[in-house]
Amino acid sequence: MTIVRKLLNEKSDSTVYAVASTSTVLDALKAMIEANTGAILVSEGNKIVGIFTERDYARQGEIKGRAAQDTLISEVMTKEMVMVKPETSVRQCVDLMSRYKVRHLPVLENEHVIGVVSLRRLAEALVDEQKGTITELENYIMGTGYGR
Repeated sequence: MTIVRKLLNEKSDSTVYAVASTSTVLDALKAMIEANTGAILVSEGNKIVGIFTERDYARQGEIKGRAAQDTLISEVMTKEMVMVKPETSVRQCVDLMSRYKVRHLPVLENEHVIGVVSLRRLAEALVDEQKGTITELENYIMGTGYGR
């Protein structure tokens, strides 16, 4: 069973990207492009107070008449975040995402966010787990490589 810590350790870039709550939506979008991510955390000082995603922008941005360069990120961010611990399993994460209809989960350890896992990364991990199970079953059935 894969846990979140393993996914974070596999990432080549362990930077936690955040913008200040006083930033504009345009600033956040630029930061997301630079980080090549679909979500960015929002902070006040050292505290994470929300998350802003591409979906938030699609639902709360221009379509509602809010110009990205004039709208504060604090006006459109998601304040109610679902967070997980590094020991949370991939399956538990997927269940939480389904239940709360979110695509990104900040990972909290010792009251600090140490990373964010995305639905895409979790799906990749689940596929990898299934491939491993299939290979083990094939080896068992064929009598090759099992128990070695």
